Amino acid sequence: MASPHLSPAELKALVRTVPDFPQPGIQFRDITTLIGHHQGMAASVHHLAALAGDVGAHKIAGMEARGFIFGAAVAEQLGVGFVPVRKPGKLPINTIGIDYALEYGTDRLEMDPGAVVPGQSVVIVDDLIATGGTALASAELLRKAGAVVSHALFVIDLPDLGGADRLRAAGITVASLMEFEGD
Repeated sequence: MASPHLSPAELKALVRTVPDFPQPGIQFRDITTLIGHHQGMAASVHHLAALAGDVGAHKIAGMEARGFIFGAAVAEQLGVGFVPVRKPGKLPINTIGIDYALEYGTDRLEMDPGAVVPGQSVVIVDDLIATGGTALASAELLRKAGAVVSHALFVIDLPDLGGADRLRAAGITVASLMEFEGD
């Protein structure tokens, strides 16, 4: 097994930047190069799990789809359960859900209301925070189910887009392994 001792700076070097995607002027931060690198993936999970463990997470929640990759791995490393926050219509049971605004339109997230016990500390883990809309909606949905959501962890923060600040304004402590300035 590879050693998970790559630093966040070394991890940042594994993230590919794709210019002008999905539209001109956007610098897309592509984590597929990071998750495809065994040491990079292991180190990312190790760093995130250390942060989540420090705050006493009872469960880890991740949003579909890339939040599943990191969140499930962090939950496994900590020996706690994983709560998938899903796109609509993906769960075969009665769910609770939340609609939230996107830049152009709305979207919806759903979860199993029995996935958390009221009062459980749930830490959100995702690959990237940009505007924070999905993470805020996830926190609200988890809180609706009775979870205590006070921390959210990300591999990448795009601070110029303000998402981490929006989460902080909602009473959530935010940490990331790396930041990329600009869009």
